[in-house]
Amino acid sequence: MEPKRSKYDTNPLDEGVASRADESFDQAKVGRPGPPTEEVLGGPTRDIGRTENKAARLNPEAEAPTRRIDDEVTSYPSIFVPPKAPEPQYYEPPKINRNIYQPPPVPPPSVYQPPPVPIAFKPGSNTVAGLNIPERWAKLLPYIPGYIGAIAAVVELLLVPRGETNTRFHAAQGLALQITILVVSGAFTFLTLISGSNFGAGVFRFAAFIFLIVSMIRAFKGKPHHIAPLDAPRKWLEEKIKPKN
Repeated sequence: MEPKRSKYDTNPLDEGVASRADESFDQAKVGRPGPPTEEVLGGPTRDIGRTENKAARLNPEAEAPTRRIDDEVTSYPSIFVPPKAPEPQYYEPPKINRNIYQPPPVPPPSVYQPPPVPIAFKPGSNTVAGLNIPERWAKLLPYIPGYIGAIAAVVELLLVPRGETNTRFHAAQGLALQITILVVSGAFTFLTLISGSNFGAGVFRFAAFIFLIVSMIRAFKGKPHHIAPLDAPRKWLEEKIKPKN
């Protein structure tokens, strides 16, 4: 039995290949739709709509210039790489016209006033009103031993106004001290008459003299000199002996 063959079995050694090919081609033309193919011979060649690529090949001068693509290396941005920060824009300050002369600002007038020259003040150097003598001498006089100090204290209390509190203080205290010394000396004199010995009276007079000298020095130098046991008689004398003015 002869094997079944198709139209694609083209054995070049087979003598019926050409005839079978013609038969197959004729059958294909019968089943193809449209008008039959006409053979065109002669006449000019017509351009039947070339594509842009074909037209560019036929006219090399119309092609675009060759562009290199290896200069600019582009790639897709990565989500793991942060974008570059924008570069700060430099602000150029306006140019100053150097030809315009501007005088320097006038300094404000000086309002500084130098402090007044301090007055050289020495304690006790001021003059006591009513006596017209320095204060240090006025404070010294009531402590002079003997009746001179007592008389000077009374004069100061009568002439010095109450505004001179420091001078009146020493005048009243000196007068109270002088009276106390006189009273105690009188008591020792009475004891001497009874006992016949003046040793106690002599010691007291010497101690009183030294105390008055120390009081004079402290009052003259302006040092504080306060005899607390004599506060009561001092205040009484200062209140009772009023200044005349």
